[in-house]
Parts: sequence; structure tokens; C-alpha cells
Amino acid sequence: MSIDPALQSQAGRYAILKAARRVWAVGAVHGDAARLRALHMAFMDRVGEGDRIVYLGNYVGVGSQVRETVAELIRFRRWFLAMPPYMDPADIVHLRGAQEEMWQKLLQLQFANKPLDVLDWMLERGLDATLQAYDSSAEEARAMAAQGVQSLTQWTGLLRDRMRSRPGHDALFSGLKRAAVTDTGSLLMVSAGLDETKPLDRQNDALWWAGKSFAAIQKPYGGFQRVLRGYDPEHGGYRETPATITLDGGCGFGGPLMALCLTPGGELLDRIAV
Repeated sequence: MSIDPALQSQAGRYAILKAARRVWAVGAVHGDAARLRALHMAFMDRVGEGDRIVYLGNYVGVGSQVRETVAELIRFRRWFLAMPPYMDPADIVHLRGAQEEMWQKLLQLQFANKPLDVLDWMLERGLDATLQAYDSSAEEARAMAAQGVQSLTQWTGLLRDRMRSRPGHDALFSGLKRAAVTDTGSLLMVSAGLDETKPLDRQNDALWWAGKSFAAIQKPYGGFQRVLRGYDPEHGGYRETPATITLDGGCGFGGPLMALCLTPGGELLDRIAV
């Protein structure tokens, strides 16, 4: 299968993994930096030339080590890119998950019709941990949302400045991809969801919110032999079917962080849980 030209024309939104020997995919982290560091230590003995790494989103939120998690992602990326014979920046990919999407929406909260309602909806889904990582809180957020557009605009600007003051954080959030595919056209990786009635370039928010739709997939989607996701909002654990894999051990909710190694065609080679 060849890559859809619509995806090739949107290289800034989708990652195409070229000439991969193997693909490592990492499930949702949810602010558990200790498990992420342990996984990276395991990677150092396994990752080699020609390998590609895809993190499947939801790095922040929920857990208590959000700031440390982002720092660890940045540290390991530097190590990976410096690994002889030196990797290409496109060989390591970070997808956008629901938590990263909510953080970006928070930074634009002043444009919401009902900012307090939107804020409460996001707080119910784990956003408070990310607020704390950038020296704020749910209480402060609610107070700013109640004060009106001007106060809210100043506050979101302050949050953005705090994020930018931490080396590499803004660059990581700005570089997030919607999905990743191998250049063989066989393996598709998403964060949490997929609407099988729509082509990949028209999924929009389904990629992080259509978790139940993903679970209903019974046959190969869009010509891909396999679709892999990193987070299950129903917390059903690791699941594998002929067409899909859910790579979520419950990291951030008391469970392990999981990673898989696959061929570019989607054949499973190795699995790590820490």
C-alpha cells in the first residue's frame, strides 16, 4: 500500500516513518516520570540503528510528575538523536493526546463561549496536574475564568510564558503530530481513537476522543494492516486483535508503562512493561 497523497501533503500534521527497520511505540504516560525513565533505561539496551520511536500521546495530566515527564522526553530525544550513526529528527515522533489537546485549549480559554464550563470539563479529565506543573491550580484557573476575558487572557499568557521558560517544553508541545504511519502504508499509530467511517486526514478530534469507536473496529482500516493506539479511556488494559492493538497498561493510574516493538508491517517483535 502506498501513502495517501493527502497525508504526504500534510507532513506538519502527520508523521511518516521512512525506511524503518523496527518501530517502537510507547503508550500513555500520564505524568509518571519514574516509569518513563525506567522504560528509557530499557530502551538503551534494545534500540539500534534503523529503529524509529513513536510516543502515542498523553504525557501530561493525571500524575504528579508532569514537569519531570516532559523533561525526560526531551532528555531521551537528545540521547536518541546523538546515538551513532546519528538519527534523523523525524525518527522520533510525539503524538498529540487528549491531555496535550486540553492543555492547548486551556491556553486559548479566553476564546471559549463558556470558559468556566469548558475548564471544569477538562479538570474532571486530569488537567489539574498539568496546571500544577506550570505553577498554577484549579482554584486559580476557576477564579480567572470567572473574572472575564481580560483577566483570563492575561492569565493564559502567563501560563504560556511559564511553559516557554522551561527549556524544550514549548518546542515539544508545538511539534506534536496527529498520527504516524510507516512508509510501507501498513502500520498506523494514533493516540486513543479512530472513526473508521472517515479517512485519516479527516479524523480531527476523533484521534484523541473517539476511544469507543476504536474499540469497535473489527477489520483493517483504510488499507492499514494494523492500527495501534496508546490510551484506552475505558481502562480495559492491553488488547490485541488481528486489526488493532491497544497499548495501555494504566500508567498514571497505578499500572505499568508499556512499549511495543513492531515491524513496519505491524508484526509484533517485543513488549516491555515497567
